[in-house]
Amino acid sequence: MKLIPFEIKSGKENMQIDSDLLFNSIKNKLNEPIFRLYGWSPACVSLGRNQNDEFIDYEFLKSCNIDVVRRLTGGRALLHDNEITYSIICPSTYLKNGSSVVESYKEISQILIDRFKLIGIDLTIGGEKSVQTKFDYCMLISTGADLCYKGQKLIGSAQYRKDGYILQHGSILYDYNISLLEKIFGEKIDTKSITSIKEINPNISPKDIIDLFMQVQ
Repeated sequence: MKLIPFEIKSGKENMQIDSDLLFNSIKNKLNEPIFRLYGWSPACVSLGRNQNDEFIDYEFLKSCNIDVVRRLTGGRALLHDNEITYSIICPSTYLKNGSSVVESYKEISQILIDRFKLIGIDLTIGGEKSVQTKFDYCMLISTGADLCYKGQKLIGSAQYRKDGYILQHGSILYDYNISLLEKIFGEKIDTKSITSIKEINPNISPKDIIDLFMQVQ
């Protein structure tokens, strides 16, 4: 697996890099998976591929120096701020069950599960609540692509597929600002449904997470 070292970029740059890596893999018929970690500066709201943006107050975001970008992948919006984002690009044939969206989520998620287990964080796949579709904020929606800690969502992921290749990227919450999230999304943030690395173990730093994933094979 090719590892791309952690770097901090703008939302537009991050989404362009993920897109370029995917289309370059397709063009050159690459068989080796690519694993990338990145951060965001300034903070950025990413919208799902087909998500309506009517809920976004662009003037408020501008006043907070928060960018907006649209992802290749589907799903609902995320605020990328105090987090670490991962992306994996691979041919579907690299996975045992790559033709199945559900099973491919599980296989890729197992990489994350195995890594976090090394630092004492046991994650499970899929939300324990029924799927709720009324929210604009992705972390409030329970899906089979979630990675949860004791029933609380820690990592939200999404996929995009093209020409036999998969792009999956996801948001690993290190910390979050409830007040800011509620102002951006106009929704009550149920802290019982989400969690963060800082809440699970404040002794784990962002660098610890980055170092952990730079050992993926």
